[in-house]
Amino acid sequence: MKPFNPIYTPRAQAAEALRTQGYALLSPQDVAALAGVSRDALDALAPSWNALEPDQYLKDGGRYRRRRHSCFVQEGDRLTQTTHRAHWQPLEYNALHGGMHRLFEPVMPATVAQPAWPALIAAIGQLCSAARDSNQPWYVEAHQFRIDTADGIGRPTPEGAHRDGVDFVAVILVARDQVKGGETRVFEADGPNGKRFTMTEPWTLLLLDDATVIHESTPIQPLHVYGHRDTLVLTWRAGAFQGEEKPL
Repeated sequence: MKPFNPIYTPRAQAAEALRTQGYALLSPQDVAALAGVSRDALDALAPSWNALEPDQYLKDGGRYRRRRHSCFVQEGDRLTQTTHRAHWQPLEYNALHGGMHRLFEPVMPATVAQPAWPALIAAIGQLCSAARDSNQPWYVEAHQFRIDTADGIGRPTPEGAHRDGVDFVAVILVARDQVKGGETRVFEADGPNGKRFTMTEPWTLLLLDDATVIHESTPIQPLHVYGHRDTLVLTWRAGAFQGEEKPL
């Protein structure tokens, strides 16, 4: 099946698109411009996906996912890494892996130290603030994912269509090599409308208002013997990380 091509949101309209339709889809060129870095600087992050560690928590018994995870607090354009902590989601948002404290290997210090890392996260966070018209601090989680086809099929979202229990979610394609499938689907949380498209160009960015839409990515299969799909998934949540009490 021929993939559905993405229809990009103009960068100047991204905050308004988040407010009115619950998502914005930015081209790689606009992502680089948003972050204020070159495409070469973004591409310099990509080799770190070759050093991800196996996900030991997959309840479906799969071996198709590798990842790293770290947490940050964002205040304005300043991003501060926190002490390493486990990732936690309630069952209502992740029926497969919710309720578990999953402690993954952290994002490597050399990755965080690259100029494009804080620039990209902070710029997207400021876009979230513009969409929410708020200057509150954000509690940010960063997940590096590699989904591979070593066992014949890889599942980017084994939990199915879902929300994440945060304020905003960014899904950024970093690489896509020798695979088919991996179609992205975005649906209204309380309505009939949905969009489907396949992100194929590195540094394409899908930004979601987690309260108003649900999302998923379909499984991938190899075009030859082996393939993989790399993404950077970022979440912004006001008040506290999930699993911590929000202040009154």
